[in-house]
Amino acid sequence: MISTKEKEGTTSEKKILKEAITVALNLGHSFSLWKTPGINQKHLIICRAPKEVEEFFLEEGNGGFAFASFLPEGKKYFFPADIHYQFNNDILTNEPQSEPKEENLPPINSAQPVLRFHRLIRVTHQQVDYIDLVNNGLQEISEGQIEKVVPSRFKDIGITNEFDLLKAFDTLCEEHPQAMVSLVSSPQTGTWLGATPELLVSVNNNIFKTIALAGTQPYSSEIDLKSVAWTQKEIEEQALVCRYIINCFKKIRLREYEEHGPRTVIAGNIMHLKTIYEVDTAATNFPQLGSVMLKLLHPTSAVCGMPFENALSFLKNNEGYNREFYSGFLGPVQINHNSQIFVNLRCMQVFEGSVRLYAGAGITIDSNPQKEFEETEMKMHNLQNLLIA
Repeated sequence: MISTKEKEGTTSEKKILKEAITVALNLGHSFSLWKTPGINQKHLIICRAPKEVEEFFLEEGNGGFAFASFLPEGKKYFFPADIHYQFNNDILTNEPQSEPKEENLPPINSAQPVLRFHRLIRVTHQQVDYIDLVNNGLQEISEGQIEKVVPSRFKDIGITNEFDLLKAFDTLCEEHPQAMVSLVSSPQTGTWLGATPELLVSVNNNIFKTIALAGTQPYSSEIDLKSVAWTQKEIEEQALVCRYIINCFKKIRLREYEEHGPRTVIAGNIMHLKTIYEVDTAATNFPQLGSVMLKLLHPTSAVCGMPFENALSFLKNNEGYNREFYSGFLGPVQINHNSQIFVNLRCMQVFEGSVRLYAGAGITIDSNPQKEFEETEMKMHNLQNLLIA
């Protein structure tokens, strides 16, 4: 059995996580481990297998974790909370009703620093030159086919057997307290680690929330946020995301919403412009708003572009690879009566002996291809640092 108590009645978070995940992986089970923004609280869900679903219902049903791919027609999985561990300030605060059993399993070497996470076979893609990709996007914009597009790229980096994903998860939690930090692993999805700043949809106590997050600048501790200046390109890029959200409200004839922003926020080593939208679902008599908006919003113009159909068609025809779950969405559903879904940005996909880092940049008529490439490098920087720590 998994030990949950240390001497003097305290609980060791790291020991429980390592033991629980190791046993689950040996059994072929799947898991999701995460921390939501601004709260020193971690959750671990273990399930026998994620369920493939057509859509998610955020306001009702059993608790679990959502994990969906970028393409609207792509795979969507729900990780049911067969076993749920909750930690507050490193202390286990609930007693799971059941635990993974390790009968008939080979012995676990507790000194082994790396767990055997689920890995998919890495598909080799012909890498598209990113500057050429941006130039192609600018050509489409100049011809009036699209107003904004968000091309992405990936980078494969080798790792050794000493790379510890649980330690990397903890590092991301410490360095990105205002991010959704997650580690998800299943035979169906492979293993993904990330720290995303972008909330897609949340539903809590009859309050619906979504955000527009766009525009990027480098950040250092010497910068005074009140004095940050944004270019017209960055302001327009963020305004397009705001317009996309408001258009989704218009589609369902929702007029009663609050808008706060834009304001400058920090996400690791970079800054963004952020606008918050809130709706009282009880006052508007729209209890299913979160589920409805999730379908309307994904994928947002912040990861795809505008108009949606033209931008998505451009990406499918020009990016040269399948994003899979990068720029899809993920997050807890009905955990403690709260659902929080985030865009899966600033993430890495883990393979045998390597990881794949992903990043994209919003392209408008004022974009500079070299600067957009440098922006993707900047976005990959925090995760890349984990590999050399």
